[in-house]
Amino acid sequence: MSVELPFAPVDTIIRRNAGSLRVSAGAAEELARRIQIHGADLAVDAATQATRDGRKTLMAEDFGVQQVIDKDELTLPVAPVDRIARLEIADDYRVAMDARVALADILEDYADNVASAASILAHHADRRTVKAEDIETYFRLFE
Repeated sequence: MSVELPFAPVDTIIRRNAGSLRVSAGAAEELARRIQIHGADLAVDAATQATRDGRKTLMAEDFGVQQVIDKDELTLPVAPVDRIARLEIADDYRVAMDARVALADILEDYADNVASAASILAHHADRRTVKAEDIETYFRLFE
């Protein structure tokens, strides 16, 4: 599976949580991969909900979101998130714009939580750089 999400916005998310720590390219790549997996899983669940409601269009409420933020407030770009949403669902599903923005918001919150924890792990390891191993350790410990 190729990673649909560009690493630069993921790097930005890690940096805003890392304080004075540096961020390795591997950390951004690993978190982008994990975001993609999580997003595809969420889209499968949303498609199941849409199907139960007799729809072939994923809506924000299918992701459990009642109010959608402005897409300009997001760090993650919406177009790659749309591709992530379509990775594991059937081709006959559509993803509404509010659903794309809602999923991007959910995934950005997810990334913030992981990045924050990875920064703590890097500090604990007495390193000045957040590395891919910090992201991997987070998932081994908390998921």
